[in-house]
Amino acid sequence: MKKAGILLPISALKSKYGIGAFSKDAFEFVDFLKETGQSYWQILPLGPTGFGDSPYQSFSSFAGNPYFISIEKLIEEGLLTEDECAKFDFGRDQRFIDYEKIYKNKIKLLKLAFEKKYLYDDEQYFAFISENVRWIEDYALYMALKDYYGGSPWYEWDVDIKMHQAKALEEYTIRLQREVDFWKFTQYVFYKQWSELKEYANEREIKIIGDIPFYVAYDSADAWSNSAIFEFDINKEPINVAGCPPDGFSPNGQLWGNPLYRWDLQKETDYKWWVYRVEHSFKLYDVLRIDHFRGFDEYYSIPYGEKTAKKGKWVKGPGKDLFDKIKEKIGKKQIIAEDLGFITDSVKELLDHCDFPGMKVFQFAFDERDTGVQNDYMPHNYEENSVAYTGTHDNPTIVSWFFEITEKERKSVRTYLCDFHTPDCDINFPIIGTLMRSNSKLVIIPLQDYLGYDSRARINKPSTIGSNWTWRTIQGDFSQELKKMIYDITKFTGRI
Repeated sequence: MKKAGILLPISALKSKYGIGAFSKDAFEFVDFLKETGQSYWQILPLGPTGFGDSPYQSFSSFAGNPYFISIEKLIEEGLLTEDECAKFDFGRDQRFIDYEKIYKNKIKLLKLAFEKKYLYDDEQYFAFISENVRWIEDYALYMALKDYYGGSPWYEWDVDIKMHQAKALEEYTIRLQREVDFWKFTQYVFYKQWSELKEYANEREIKIIGDIPFYVAYDSADAWSNSAIFEFDINKEPINVAGCPPDGFSPNGQLWGNPLYRWDLQKETDYKWWVYRVEHSFKLYDVLRIDHFRGFDEYYSIPYGEKTAKKGKWVKGPGKDLFDKIKEKIGKKQIIAEDLGFITDSVKELLDHCDFPGMKVFQFAFDERDTGVQNDYMPHNYEENSVAYTGTHDNPTIVSWFFEITEKERKSVRTYLCDFHTPDCDINFPIIGTLMRSNSKLVIIPLQDYLGYDSRARINKPSTIGSNWTWRTIQGDFSQELKKMIYDITKFTGRI
């Protein structure tokens, strides 16, 4: 049966305390999804964010972002008071997140709550720590050490703790015990609140689609505590790093800088770390979108220290072997493969072997620089086992995209839609309608595209920093008119 859903990161939810959270606004959005006939909510990664505020450059592959903890719920539990919260400035703009103020103030507020919470007779807390022992001890110590070292990345710490030596770990854990306990507390609260929200969604037949980034950040608890699985030298300095090669859009390529995996070692351990990572992700989400799926077939390796991606090369990845092992260990799961960009025959073979649906993005169908208009991104070419999008979190909103493309491309879009009269600013619904009538078993529309917003509502512009991941919804976005329009288009295209 065909289904539909909406893409909206947790950070973009309307909220009282400066950033979207697991507050009543999140539960109200689930109600909105239910009332509009949606079956899925795609939320992107939930990990703690660092430099650039991107969830794809997270401090941990397993921890949750403490920014998403609901302050209102902590008030209800008696761990905070409204007067205490009113003393902190989370920003005055309801539409855009001020990450500097969130960074400076939300952690301080959570520490106030921590000081009032007596954890040591809480059986649920100790059960949570026990269930997550494989990652939480290292993560909590890593975060405590980051504070201790003034926010410096782990590879700039003193040698003994940088190298994750057992004696240093023991000494710092004792020295920073209160800080370590605080970071464990944030994870306990995060997972408890998220579980309540996910359960609420599932009870209303809304499934959660989450993301798993292909790479981890260099400055992360993963790279620090599991350095053996990455391409590091004896001093824990990267040998090669991630990126993508030069093309018509980027003459220097893209230098991402993430550490690369030692797939040979991963294979020797039956891909233990990756299997656990995927298994853990399915505790958070019902469906998992795997970012940069091509990297499992081949990944682009750039010598560490290069200023551009020009001198990189393609290296063979683990391919079918990894996904066969994941299926063997945790069973068949709902996975979406992010297979965008130039896809080789071997990637297509891997996708077919895994039987994962790929992604189809309308914005990629009409580029003059492509080989022609009859390409895989044209909605009439979508196979059933696919997930269709107007655009992803990395694209402009559909209205902005339509204004930004060339006049020739706009004419091609209108000819394809058989629509020559809808004003440019209202082109979003004819495009959405076309996707909803496609063969794709699932259509996901970013909320901004339903709203018809311009580039000010864009989530992320790759390879830039400063204004990404800041947009969020406000009360006026959820009108009865919009609700009816979404419901009707979902109903009449047979996706309820």
